[in-house]
Amino acid sequence: MTLAIRSVLICSLAGLMIASAPASAMQREPAYASARATGAVGEKIDGYLGFTGAPAAALRAVVDDINIRRKASYADRARAAGVTIEEFGFTQGCLLIARTAPGEKYQSPDGSWQTRGSGPAVLDPRCPTAR
Repeated sequence: MTLAIRSVLICSLAGLMIASAPASAMQREPAYASARATGAVGEKIDGYLGFTGAPAAALRAVVDDINIRRKASYADRARAAGVTIEEFGFTQGCLLIARTAPGEKYQSPDGSWQTRGSGPAVLDPRCPTAR
């Protein structure tokens, strides 16, 4: 399977993952929502949440739990798509970064933390959504 076909397949499956999530799953835990709004956490290119500074233990526990659940979901969907967890996570990271709201933090292609402005987020050129 060519890289382009794999990227499209992964992107399609990752998009379905977000679209098929139940409404209750899309609601944010209050501590996470607050941390995201203040820029203490942001979306990383690997599909997981990261900290933009030193987090409190309680926030670390919440984010670790979210990342564990993401990895389990990525593993199931990657297996179904015949790709690696890392490939699926990268594509999911592209989608999650593209969907950040103005004011939220995300990891740019150079690894630095950026704050989403009114325009689109800067995506890694390897992202299927960047084309």
